[in-house]
Amino acid sequence: MEYINAKTAAEKWNVSERSVRKYCSEGKIPGTILDGKTWKIPFDAIKPERKKRTGKVTKDLLTRLKLEKESEISGGIYHKVQIELTYNSNHIEGSKLTHDQTRYIFETNTIGIQDETLNVDDIVETSNHFRCIDQVIESAKYQLSESFIKQLHGILKSGTSDSRKAWFAVGSYKRFENEVGGKSTTKPDAVSKEIKKLLKTYNQDKTKTLSEIIAFHYEFEKIHPFQDGNGRIGRLIMFKECLRNGITPFIIYDDLKAFYYRGLNEWENEPGYLMDTCLTAQDRFKVYMDYFGLEYND
Repeated sequence: MEYINAKTAAEKWNVSERSVRKYCSEGKIPGTILDGKTWKIPFDAIKPERKKRTGKVTKDLLTRLKLEKESEISGGIYHKVQIELTYNSNHIEGSKLTHDQTRYIFETNTIGIQDETLNVDDIVETSNHFRCIDQVIESAKYQLSESFIKQLHGILKSGTSDSRKAWFAVGSYKRFENEVGGKSTTKPDAVSKEIKKLLKTYNQDKTKTLSEIIAFHYEFEKIHPFQDGNGRIGRLIMFKECLRNGITPFIIYDDLKAFYYRGLNEWENEPGYLMDTCLTAQDRFKVYMDYFGLEYND
């Protein structure tokens, strides 16, 4: 991919370099990479939109999420999404942090420990997952890209014990074969080609249906492009793509884990299993939207 620096982007967008660097640090430009002290910006990146000021409380989910995130509003739908999506997605993958501990980390940026031993990676990945959700919200309207997927993985695994392993590729595709549920996945040498092929097919149409988003999720998990973190990245992508297409998003709760895995395992024989699980999760999310006065079309 071709990159430009902050100065070139500033001239291209007719803004200051300071503004461009601020966009980068806040995650408002998908695919950016911090190389030392220099921001590398994708050549085809689009200038982030300015905040829209309004005296009315929006009923649109994505607009509300952005507003509450930027205004640091507590107790709203943004707050709810951060805690529920992070807790459940991490718990599905084996995190031992409780719901209260997850909420406490988000609300206070601290962790209270009393007569208990906690895994540092669980704490780091919880904090990182909050940042991933922020990136999903900021990049929701952009077409799904390979650089964005890698960026999410880089955020999720940054600072973990895995990141200190020479063979573990943070923000890059796996270097060793891995299985999921006893089934083989795409070999490392073929991952980049398969992801590009999947994205090319998926992005042929500008708008996607819920079933197409879920089908992409299955294909993504079947490839299993990263050494670890594939499930969480895949579920974040589903949430993003629902936001992009105006579809009510959903969170796979830990109590739906068995049904979710069955859906993935049986997709090729009976896609209805995974569809039903996602629709159940979507119905739960609609309860949140009703409570917070948000509108949905489906």
